[in-house]
Amino acid sequence: MNRRDMTKKDIITIRDLSTEEILELMRVARKLKKSPFARAKALRNKTLALLFQKPSNRTRVSFEVGMAHLGGYTLYLSPQEIDMGGRETVKDVACVISRYVDGIVVRVFAHQDAVIFARYSAVPVINGLSDFAHPCQALSDVFTIREKFGSLKKRRIAFIGDGNNVLNSLLMTCARTGVSLNIATPRGYEPEREVFEEAAGIAKKHRAVFNFFNDPHEAVKGCDAVYTDVWISMGQENVREQRLKDFEGFQVNETLMRATGKDALIMHCLPAHRGEEITDIIDGKNSIVYDQAENRMHVEKAVLLKTLRKRG
Repeated sequence: MNRRDMTKKDIITIRDLSTEEILELMRVARKLKKSPFARAKALRNKTLALLFQKPSNRTRVSFEVGMAHLGGYTLYLSPQEIDMGGRETVKDVACVISRYVDGIVVRVFAHQDAVIFARYSAVPVINGLSDFAHPCQALSDVFTIREKFGSLKKRRIAFIGDGNNVLNSLLMTCARTGVSLNIATPRGYEPEREVFEEAAGIAKKHRAVFNFFNDPHEAVKGCDAVYTDVWISMGQENVREQRLKDFEGFQVNETLMRATGKDALIMHCLPAHRGEEITDIIDGKNSIVYDQAENRMHVEKAVLLKTLRKRG
């Protein structure tokens, strides 16, 4: 394992997956959800390192438990232990850690750190979150929509809030699976134009439509689900007051949900700041927030099988 495996499968963004691969991950995740220990020996004697610059709830627990279900082991490396990019360069950490383990999940601030890490790692790397992408979250989100409706055909999601890493990954996942997406952000908080245009082009090929709004009440009309995320992410606390002002009117609440014109579902990737981007409607009968959270584990188990099991 002292030479980089050029055939290894990294998942740093959704771009690393084809439509067929995404749908296969969902098929495997569905089977694993029904029978959690059906592949209890699939990753026997394999070790997954969780190398985090940012603390986590869902990402850490879902990967640790998921790996245990598959017969493998996990090694958690906290920000204080490694200080990647500080005490040691990203390249050095990647080159060394990848000689000890069979796969690595990185959770980083800067997306470029995830890209560099994957470049120098000898084993598969999965992006557990960066400031640009959150692929495992988006895969779980679309899996949950499919689970609730039985199919992704003719489904439409409204994303209300910040054009952030979650939205970037949701754009590409919806595009590849034919889910239409309405986006509403305040001016200045739109997703990157390049990402939106690329995703919209892919979506068109799959008979899905992406629309952009600055009015959330227009964006949610006719949608099957309304999705939001925090307005102030980790590391943005210094601009909290400005963001709260800029996002005024974008809260997911009862008034906004009535504007859907249907019994739409409520989605949030968590953690939630109740009273800011969403009210206690998150605890209502239409909320599928905890289903999204649970499904992280089932989808990530499928991801682990795809990236860590032996070729052939």
